[in-house]
Amino acid sequence: MKKAKVVMYTRPGCHLCDEARASIHAAGCDDEFTLEEINIDLDPELRERYGDHIPVVLINGTKAFKYRVDPREFKRKLRRLTRDS
Repeated sequence: MKKAKVVMYTRPGCHLCDEARASIHAAGCDDEFTLEEINIDLDPELRERYGDHIPVVLINGTKAFKYRVDPREFKRKLRRLTRDS
């Protein structure tokens, strides 16, 4: 199985982002994806697009979660979106 690319739009000090990150790692499938975190405060366009509506998690370019991530649902979506790509 090829590794999925998971992107999380975040910003420093975001407690929901910290919870989402912990949930992603709690899913127990770290070896199946690479995680890239993007600080929206470093890009005016991203800051405009997302504002306070973070975290946003994409799996292989598909928006999978906003605000909260459930570990079991993350694993399920990760595997489905990796298989479909």
